[in-house]
Amino acid sequence: MKTNSDIGKSAEDYLESMIILKEKNGYVRSIDIAGFLGVTKPSVSNAMKRLREEGYIEMDKSGLITVTEKGMEIASKIYTRHKKLTDFFIALGVGPDVAEDDACKIEHDLSDETFDAICRHIEEFRDNKSKKD
Repeated sequence: MKTNSDIGKSAEDYLESMIILKEKNGYVRSIDIAGFLGVTKPSVSNAMKRLREEGYIEMDKSGLITVTEKGMEIASKIYTRHKKLTDFFIALGVGPDVAEDDACKIEHDLSDETFDAICRHIEEFRDNKSKKD
């Protein structure tokens, strides 16, 4: 089950990369997205055109990209999933790089039910740990 059946994994990855780059650099440009995702500039251009036409992003005359409210809903959800899943895998003893890669692989396809269960498990684990300390 996709997190948003209308948009697809690739578009979710682009939107997620935009909020990460915005946090890191304070701005987002196509060239930065290409480097971040390891894709070609033409691939990014095609994706940006689609995302702009569908109302997920806006691009100004200088090429700076802004994620719209509609796009931010999806980007935030995916980025939150990514961070929580990465932390969960690290807590299980998985190395940070592998945890990050695995989170990327499943963040899009994991059902809301399973993701919510993982989040509840993390909270219960933290609560139990803090009671013992």
